Amino acid sequence: MKNSYRWLAVLLVGALLCAGCGSGGESGLGRIKRIYYVNNAETGVEMHEYEMHAKTQEEALEELIGQLETMPEKLEYMAPLQMGFSLLSYRVEDSILYLDMSAEYSTMSPTKEVLVRAALVRTLCQVEGVKYVVITVEGSQLYDNLGNIVGLMNAEQFIDNAGDEINAYERVTLKLYFANEDGTALIVTNRTMAYNTNISMERLVVDELLKGPGTDVADVAYPTINPNTKVVSVSVRDGICYVNFDDTFLTQIYNVSSEVTIYSIVNSLAELTGVNKVQISVNGESDIMYRENISLSTVFERNLDLVATVE
Repeated sequence: MKNSYRWLAVLLVGALLCAGCGSGGESGLGRIKRIYYVNNAETGVEMHEYEMHAKTQEEALEELIGQLETMPEKLEYMAPLQMGFSLLSYRVEDSILYLDMSAEYSTMSPTKEVLVRAALVRTLCQVEGVKYVVITVEGSQLYDNLGNIVGLMNAEQFIDNAGDEINAYERVTLKLYFANEDGTALIVTNRTMAYNTNISMERLVVDELLKGPGTDVADVAYPTINPNTKVVSVSVRDGICYVNFDDTFLTQIYNVSSEVTIYSIVNSLAELTGVNKVQISVNGESDIMYRENISLSTVFERNLDLVATVE
């Protein structure tokens, strides 16, 4: 009898342990998800813990989206899917969650739109099998307030910043091309940084090129553009990035070839989603020869033949 009771106790303990596990071995703690809401001041997002009951990816998305559509108990926060627009549809393909919004989504202020994006991406990237989120507006690509395409997003892109601009910053890794020591080839470098989302990625790349390589690669990579150059404008249209400098761009102070300078810009910008070609101009004019051997009237494409391997 004693042995029977022992076995019964073991079976009961085993049953209790199994009961504490969710589908696929997910523990009770693992079922706690974070739902992000936008504060009424539109300066940040607020996280609330939520115990999810779904067992499949589809159920998880439906449940979390339902929470994002439900106004929180605290009136000082707003549900990101109750901000004057509608979620028309969603689907998952190859670990990418596509959210299609109604036209009203585009009428939000730039700051509010970034906060809504942060809340949606942070919340929904918790679903198993969802690595990235893409937002479209009635089937068309989403553009930021500067007219640049907003592409793949993941939770790590959105960071907290102390002060009044919480979550107005995103973390990004740029692939930038600088010169090698003798200025005859390009060196690929990576730069991870936080940037203000009011600045387009294309403008960010150009600004970072003007700053030159960081101290971490100073022994192998060298600047390519006169640092006194002013950026007049940067825009993207139909896959072409238009970069307009002032005439200081024509004055080269570094010992680098003209091809290295041009393609440090072109290759760096071509690393961005939505940029296939680059047109460079000076004070709005492209009918100019750069250092007498490269016509800026050319629409440049990526050139990896100039890239050298760092030994």
